[in-house]
Amino acid sequence: MTENTTADLAVRPATLDDRPAVERLWLMFRHDLSEHQGVLPAADGTFRSEWVTSAFTRPGWAPYLLTRDDRPAGLAFVRGLDGPVHVLNSFFVVRGARRRGIGLRAAREVLTRHPGRWEIAFQEDNPAAARFWPRVATDLAGDAWTREPRPVPGRPELPPDVWISLTVPAGPDADL
Repeated sequence: MTENTTADLAVRPATLDDRPAVERLWLMFRHDLSEHQGVLPAADGTFRSEWVTSAFTRPGWAPYLLTRDDRPAGLAFVRGLDGPVHVLNSFFVVRGARRRGIGLRAAREVLTRHPGRWEIAFQEDNPAAARFWPRVATDLAGDAWTREPRPVPGRPELPPDVWISLTVPAGPDADL
């Protein structure tokens, strides 16, 4: 698309008032991941959501809401903000907003708000993620990032996650 579709993108910390929208976005995110992880929803149609609770309640965590035209377009959960390495725990852009530069811009905005060491995990059998996250790392750190497969804790039946490690320099929007 040639138009600037990221001009009306907003990336902001999610508030408790945003939690219902974030919970619905979470269901979409987990549904998308179920294709790669072979996970079915619980009997009530939901997926595990302890990370939603953690993002809103635990120290060192931060939930972000991505909006476009004031409508929910995605989410990001960060953890480890109280430690030496920040982790992008979850990141999701709704299908109707993908392939327009929104994901790259949103990931850049979330990571640059918290400069320092970062780790981001994804599944290699998710082709979109396998293309996207190295692009984000290169955008933020040039060639100064690493990629490492690691076993999924407690899930020996799953293929290893791929972890990208990089350092995000401080920028003008740090810690907003």
